[in-house]
Amino acid sequence: MQFRHFRDKMSTHIDLEGVTMERLSFNDIMNADFKLYENNPVIKNPPESFVVADPSVLTPETSHDGKWHLFCHTFFGVYRYESSDGISFRKCNKIVNRAMRPNINRINGRYYLFYERTRPVILNALSLIGVKWKSEIYCTESDDLLTWSEPYLAIGKTRPYEQDEHGQAISNPFLIKVGDKYRMYYSCGQTFIKDCGFCEPRHISFAESDKISSGYVARTLPIISPDKNKEYLNLCSGCLKVYKLSDCYIGLQNGLFQKDGKSHSAIMLLRSDDGESFEFVKPFLVPQKCGKNNWMAQYVYACCLTHYEGKLRLYFNARNISDNLRGRESIGIYEAQIGE
Repeated sequence: MQFRHFRDKMSTHIDLEGVTMERLSFNDIMNADFKLYENNPVIKNPPESFVVADPSVLTPETSHDGKWHLFCHTFFGVYRYESSDGISFRKCNKIVNRAMRPNINRINGRYYLFYERTRPVILNALSLIGVKWKSEIYCTESDDLLTWSEPYLAIGKTRPYEQDEHGQAISNPFLIKVGDKYRMYYSCGQTFIKDCGFCEPRHISFAESDKISSGYVARTLPIISPDKNKEYLNLCSGCLKVYKLSDCYIGLQNGLFQKDGKSHSAIMLLRSDDGESFEFVKPFLVPQKCGKNNWMAQYVYACCLTHYEGKLRLYFNARNISDNLRGRESIGIYEAQIGE
């Protein structure tokens, strides 16, 4: 509670995750020769959880201590990992329970961790047998990544498309600054994926505010929705991460699609002039068999793109198979050296 009075403080200097992308152009991204890190995955699911997922990363340039910090979730909440090189990570502390899909930001020297807050674990489990889901976007703050404020609601349900027959889902927050506004991209709604046995996000939208952590007003309609006529978007929309370059915006979106009777997820590269209307450019990272357990054979999910010391590094989580009991999710790296 002692941190709450800092919450809406504003200044002329804004330091947001991904801000260093503005030194790059669209051609820089298109011409970058990305390769999978040879020792993937860099973070494997822990024994107590089938998944470790949805990485959000601070580079040494955007952290207070000059280290890499990676936030992700397991079945039991959101955790922080730490690294000196951005590859070998050490698990540090648990930040919050009832939490998924984190997005870490450093703004004016203060950390803002947005995440999807779910109901207690037992109610989440019951969603598999028909109990309706409910989640919203919450935020917690810190100066040192160790002591965190009491979580508070940042974005709740305000639009009809955020709720459907499966319940209310507002998830996958991702914050950028557009002019004088804070823009929060997020996923909402749910589509049941039959071969997985669980739901994935149906739509993608965004909300804007003059303040960092409150007052967000959502668009009347989503900006991305599933389309049965699109090869990589015929099931649902997944999530979207948006980065402002010197000459445009890019989006990295993991759409879910059906192919050969199975569901899949892949990361697509999108382009936009205004960060609102996006055009498909190309598949960016697709499922493939690699490693001893084919850890990314069927799904490539949420990601976080970093740019540091001439290297682009995409952190992402992937899943080997759809089966609820045998499926495992881990975190890997896809990277490219790039000149400036």
